[in-house]
Amino acid sequence: MLEQHGVKPTANRILVLKTLAASARPMSLSELEYRILTVDKSNVFRALTTFKEHHLVHVIEDGSEGVRYEICHSHSPHTDEDMHVHFFCEQCNRTFCIDNTPIPLVDLPDGYRMRTANFVVKGICPECSTKKR
Repeated sequence: MLEQHGVKPTANRILVLKTLAASARPMSLSELEYRILTVDKSNVFRALTTFKEHHLVHVIEDGSEGVRYEICHSHSPHTDEDMHVHFFCEQCNRTFCIDNTPIPLVDLPDGYRMRTANFVVKGICPECSTKKR
């Protein structure tokens, strides 16, 4: 996957990618750092920056204190064709991918050109909803 996106596969990059792939949801930098204790924080961040530049991950601004990263299912190292809705749970502060729900088309005025979109729905996830009862 790294080579497909034009990224040199180093030991640190492979470990960061495997950790992201094993996660069921997008992860923050601090979550990644906690799971990968053998890699320096700056190396985790550099790997994520490289992944973003090569469209291997996308960055989700979910309204929490930072951003989250998830593997892009796009097969192109030049564009991100995997834009979908995300859900941010206001109770547990987790972000979930809502796959198969594309981001709605936004009709932009003349002269504007969309490169990417960040569509986050906020509320309470099913797990937190059942805990409240």
